[in-house]
Amino acid sequence: MEISFRSLTSCSLCPHNCKARRFSDADGYCRIDYNYNISSIVNHHGEEPVISGRKGICNIFFNHCNLQCVYCQNHQISANNSKLKSKYDDLEQVISDIEQCLRRGCKAIGFVSPSHQLPQMLSIIRAFENYHPRPVFVYNTNTYDKAEALKELEGIIDVFLPDMKYVDGNLSKIYSGAHCYPEIAKKALQEMLRQKGSALHLDDDGLAISGIIIRHMVLPGHVENSLGVLRFIAEELSPKLHISLMSQYYPTMNTKKISPLNRTLRKNEYDRVVNEMERLGLSNGWIQELDSNDFYRPDFGKKHPFEG
Repeated sequence: MEISFRSLTSCSLCPHNCKARRFSDADGYCRIDYNYNISSIVNHHGEEPVISGRKGICNIFFNHCNLQCVYCQNHQISANNSKLKSKYDDLEQVISDIEQCLRRGCKAIGFVSPSHQLPQMLSIIRAFENYHPRPVFVYNTNTYDKAEALKELEGIIDVFLPDMKYVDGNLSKIYSGAHCYPEIAKKALQEMLRQKGSALHLDDDGLAISGIIIRHMVLPGHVENSLGVLRFIAEELSPKLHISLMSQYYPTMNTKKISPLNRTLRKNEYDRVVNEMERLGLSNGWIQELDSNDFYRPDFGKKHPFEG
């Protein structure tokens, strides 16, 4: 498939295939146009240790999203019905802020929720291909990605940082509006594995330079879904893959009336998932402290969303 600004005349970049005319309207599923719709470019220290390191990663947070999860922790910028405007008018401004992060010691550029802005992402990457030292490019995605789109990123993206949210299609329909998410995400992860293999390669500073880290956030009241996700990874992908098993869920303003999402995760729920991770031999990766939900609450109304 073609990934270019020309493809935005009838957009089918993501599995929605909504054929949005993004040069004439901000229509379609994600309701954004052809511009660099970016909320923030920040030096971020909250990712996995091999991603952030001591100096952080330069994360580019795109506006809106091709999933609309009711519990989204970044709901301020991901909601497609929001009136957010990009903080950037052109590529030169984007490049300038990224360069500031790189000068502060960031070795990687992360693209957060890029699935609906692939041409914009690729133009940013092209601007830094000959930068010295060349940054590591990290694709941080909800994994509602077309496998054929990911094939076009082979040799361009260094590290894939995908979510695997659901193996339960009913949950994905109710909570994210995408009943086919499990099938789409499985194919996407298989394509990532084809490109990168199961090993995570690190540089001399212990930072990831090539590979895959699969994230899964355990949702309160839905342990069985999490167990299924881990079994899929171990049995259909590879038990050698690195897993980031997150307990950081917290209720947002959008989940106050949705049970069981209107509470935090319980210790016995997370312990069950951790135990299954160990039973399946998924020994590479990270788990979180249960109180981690107190520390990952960004405010995108601030210039630096992740600073208290």
